[in-house]
Amino acid sequence: MKLKTEYNIEKDKLEIDKLTSRFFDLFTNKDNKIPNVKDIKTIFIKEGMIINNTNGKPLIYDLESFIKPREEMLSNGTLTDFSESEVSNETQIFGNVAQRFCHYEKSGKLNNEYFESEGKKTIQFIKINEEWKMTYVAWSDKK
Repeated sequence: MKLKTEYNIEKDKLEIDKLTSRFFDLFTNKDNKIPNVKDIKTIFIKEGMIINNTNGKPLIYDLESFIKPREEMLSNGTLTDFSESEVSNETQIFGNVAQRFCHYEKSGKLNNEYFESEGKKTIQFIKINEEWKMTYVAWSDKK
């Protein structure tokens, strides 16, 4: 028995775009914005994984271990005037799975020193009950 499933790629891409924008915005504390890092739990599946591989020695996080240090840095004055945004992306969608490879830029003040950086992220998504969720993010900043 073959199931017929219909997909709307344009609608899915729009939803993935919105989800990705929400992810980048979670960490913004520029212009007195209060970051909502815990909202990451509504964007990801509960088993989600986040990996920073900038130095070739992966820092691997589950959601809880990722949230706490970022909340501290973004609220205690360590990282201020921070924003990060996607510059470009390539998104592939197949049924209920998708992947996105994107270029991003970020800037802010780390320990009162201004910085600008850029890098690449790979993001994996799955659709559950007609709603897209992130499952995995890995990134590498340009050195």
